[in-house]
Amino acid sequence: MLLTRSLRRRIVVAVGAALGFVLLYESPIFDSQYIPSAFRRTSRAETPVMQPGAPDPQDVASPAPGLRLRFRATAYCKGTTTASGAGIQTGIAAADPDLLPVGSVIRVEGLSARYNGIYTILDTGPRVQGRQIDIYMWSCNEALAFGRRTISLQVMRLGWNPRISTPERVGSEFRKREAEMAPADKPAPKQEPAAAPQVAPEAAPTPQTQLPSATPQTNAAPVPPTTQR
Repeated sequence: MLLTRSLRRRIVVAVGAALGFVLLYESPIFDSQYIPSAFRRTSRAETPVMQPGAPDPQDVASPAPGLRLRFRATAYCKGTTTASGAGIQTGIAAADPDLLPVGSVIRVEGLSARYNGIYTILDTGPRVQGRQIDIYMWSCNEALAFGRRTISLQVMRLGWNPRISTPERVGSEFRKREAEMAPADKPAPKQEPAAAPQVAPEAAPTPQTQLPSATPQTNAAPVPPTTQR
């Protein structure tokens, strides 16, 4: 009733309400985790500034044969044909073609013995970008449980070009893989002893027999001549 009778009071109340609304609108509201830092009175000079250090070469180096790089690994389980045209199978992986072209051969380390080993990049994907590989797994449950992990990766061949590879490293790895895949109970081939050289037997000497003389030699006395009477 008092506000309706006095114009001056109505003006003062309206101005005060408008001013209070503006102050309330402009005031910052801090979250609970930022309240201690908001009320801390420290100068800019006292606040330590973290200087970025030199990046690790494994995180920034471009892929090249023989280099060890740090990548992220995920897993997938769907699909029938890869980007290269080959069918999906265990031992292949997808990667960013700008870093690891199709046909590259890599060696994965830093995981369990089940997943460490040699993989061939035969697939790509829209979600596989940057320093990441996507390993194919037959079981979707296993692929989901694999999640996202950090791995150490060694490039053994870059693309399909055999000249951009480390042949001595590739050869040793494939020989090692073949030895591991060979059955342990398979007996090693026996080496037959070399045959001794055969010596022809010497001919036995033939006995020499003396033939009897055509005219036998007799020691009889000579016969006297006969005389006629």
